[in-house]
Amino acid sequence: MASDDLRLLLPRSRLQQLARDWLAEDAPWLDFAGWAASRGGQECQEAVLLCKSVGVLAGAPFFAAVCEAAGCSVEWQRSEGAWLEPVTRVATVRGHVNDLLLAERPALNVLSRVSGVATLARQVTEQARAAGWQGQVTGTRKTTPGFRLPEKYGLLVGGAGAHRYGIGDLIMLKDNHIWAMGGVKKALHGVRALAGRTLKVEVECRSVEEALEAAAAEADLIMLDNFTPELLHHAALSIKTAFPGIVVEASGGVSPQNFLQFLGPHVDMVSMGCLTQGPPSIDFSLKLAKGLKNSSCPSPGGVLQHFEES
Repeated sequence: MASDDLRLLLPRSRLQQLARDWLAEDAPWLDFAGWAASRGGQECQEAVLLCKSVGVLAGAPFFAAVCEAAGCSVEWQRSEGAWLEPVTRVATVRGHVNDLLLAERPALNVLSRVSGVATLARQVTEQARAAGWQGQVTGTRKTTPGFRLPEKYGLLVGGAGAHRYGIGDLIMLKDNHIWAMGGVKKALHGVRALAGRTLKVEVECRSVEEALEAAAAEADLIMLDNFTPELLHHAALSIKTAFPGIVVEASGGVSPQNFLQFLGPHVDMVSMGCLTQGPPSIDFSLKLAKGLKNSSCPSPGGVLQHFEES
């Protein structure tokens, strides 16, 4: 396993918890169809994981965790982060037929969704690099409730930044915070009094004047929110001229169709909520190998985490 393998970021206990939750959501009661399938004479079976559309393979640890929780094992033929073309054999899953059928939908759901996030993230980051921009495209907190960890992980596999995971990673003062606390300076002083310098503070700004005020009050990052590209680059230049070390982020109204207009020498980050809100899922399917009876079903809890380089 490579030292930069992003799968190492994921705590095994968290993967196991999510897998159990997803299986419980899909199968909270009796599994009549699985019971019937198990009586068809193919107790131990192999299933082939196929990719049927173009995209990045991402979310393998979540897929494997679901299979493991259901008592199956996975052997991968393609690596996490690989670019897939239809139709590609991605992995082989082994287990009792009712366990395979139980794991199928939750495992495919997470793999398809995370691969979709990673695919869009890779597309925009590669376009940014091709344009010669040195900054970072990132996601936001606009994620599916209960699914933030897989989606943030998908951003990283695709080459984008995850931004903050939650409100405790980075203090962000948005317009409502500033209004409620009586202005930029009061808001910054209020959070600094409690958090000190242990957490960085970002301020969402709606004008150049507000951004300069926040920078002067020692904000660490300035978010220029809902600026047109022309106004954005003018504001970023003004901020960087007065405060060269501050980080400038562009956000709001940015899409895969227009984001290249927001890239510039004075913009360090461009955040895009659509990376986790709008990407189409990648099409995967899990097919039982017809007529193939496997005599060595995995023992419960045993999962193969081997990846073959493609």
